[in-house]
Order: sequence, then C-alpha cells, then structure tokens
Amino acid sequence: MKTALRLLTVSLCICLLFYAAHLVSNTTALKLLPSLLAQPPLPTIFAITPTYARLVQKAELTRIANTFRQVPALHWIVVEDANETSKLVANILTKSQIPHTQLCVKTPKEITKSRGSVQRNLALGWLRKTFRPEDAPPGVVYFADDDNTYSLEIFEEMRYTRKVSVWPVAFVGGLLYESIKVNTQGKVYGWLVSFAPSRPFAIDMAGFAISLKLILEKHEAKFNLKANGGYQEPSLLQDLVTIDELEPKAENCSKIMVWHTKTQNPNIQKKDSFNTITEV
Repeated sequence: MKTALRLLTVSLCICLLFYAAHLVSNTTALKLLPSLLAQPPLPTIFAITPTYARLVQKAELTRIANTFRQVPALHWIVVEDANETSKLVANILTKSQIPHTQLCVKTPKEITKSRGSVQRNLALGWLRKTFRPEDAPPGVVYFADDDNTYSLEIFEEMRYTRKVSVWPVAFVGGLLYESIKVNTQGKVYGWLVSFAPSRPFAIDMAGFAISLKLILEKHEAKFNLKANGGYQEPSLLQDLVTIDELEPKAENCSKIMVWHTKTQNPNIQKKDSFNTITEV
C-alpha cells in the first residue's frame, strides 16, 4: 500500500512538473506572438524569364528552377515565345513547386533586334493587371534569363530595392565582366563597359532589379522593341529612374553574383533509334 502511494505521489509530481514546463513554454510563445505578427512580410521577387523551344530548353529551365526553389518568397513568371503554352514548360513549373505564372506570346517576324523583350513586356503587363499601385505587396521585379547562372546571394541583395538596384555581370560585352562606377559616397556615376559606354544606362539585363511599386506607378514604361541590342535596357530604365537614384549592390558593385553562361548546343549527328525516351 505504501509503495503504491509513493508511486502515485511521484507520478503526480512528474505531471505537475510537465504541466508547469508546458505552461511556461506556452507563455513564452504567447509573448513572442505579437512581435512575430508585427514583422513585415518578406518582399516577393518576381523573376521574369523569357524562353523559347530548343534542344537545351529543358536543361536550362531545370537548372534555373533548382536555383529559384531555394529562394524564399519568389514568384516565377515564365513567358514562352510561342502561340500557346507548352506541356514541357508546364511540367517543369509544376514539378519545381515554385509559385509561378506561365504565359506565352509569339514574337512577330518583323521584330529581330529585341529578342525576349516582347515576352518581358507581356510579363510587365501581367503585373500591372494583377496589382494596383496603392495595394500591391512589397516586391521587386527581376529579368532572369534561363541561360544565366545566379548566386543565391543576389536575390537577397535585390529584395529590398527602393527603386532600381544594380550590380556587375560576368562574361558579357566581350569582357570578363561589366560593372558600374561607384564613388566613395556610394553613388553611381558611370559604367565600366566596352560596348557603347555612352548609353544612358549601360547595364546588362541581368544587372538590375526594379521595385514592383515603381513598375506599377510608371505604367507606360516598357522595352522599346525597335531598339538595337544593348539598348533594350536603357529604353526601359530611362523611363523609370535617373542615374543618381540607382542603388549599387554586391558591396558597391565589387562582387560578381551573376554570370552569363549558356548550355552548349549538343552535336547531334543522327537521331537515336531506341525510341524509349519521349522527351529530353
């Protein structure tokens, strides 16, 4: 009898200790809850990727998807250069589990100088139809081509862009990298480029991001489809910002976080006759 009573007493003490610890834990959680709720939402990165059907399309979209899936609060807008969306791209987007929007528009035959910009303009139009300036979520717009390589760091660098942020891009314009001139006060004053340095914004497509709010407020700003290669970027940026308003990132444009890399086109001598794989 005494043994049973002792066991019961010990059991009650253990239960009381467990309840007390649980109560303290819940109390701490309740104290933390207001501060957690008060935290602003993470700004969304709207990554716009033009793409077109080719042998390496699936390989390059798979590579960029493997990067994007590691970036929190990212919405992927993929725009195909086609009259209708494809099952191949749809499958990649679904399997990636990345929040996404799949669009398509065929580039007119007369447009030969601005590859991908018809698709980029469609994506900008989608953003403007989806969000209004007065109640849009915090976010940033980035033109992320599917044949580039991206460090995860660059997405956190651009996430809190106020207007337009900029950084260097490697393997472009016949140089090891193109960059931006930044003075000791952290202000942009010029361009470190070889091709057409007199351009109003001598920046590669992968070298800048724009706040969603600015895109929505400047609703007429878009890429000029008649502009030559290398002049697409300034055709958009000159309607959005001045050089004094640019925000240098990547340690004042001293670090490389984006590379122009392309998957080599395979040397296909003849088609395989195995007929066991339907899609490469």
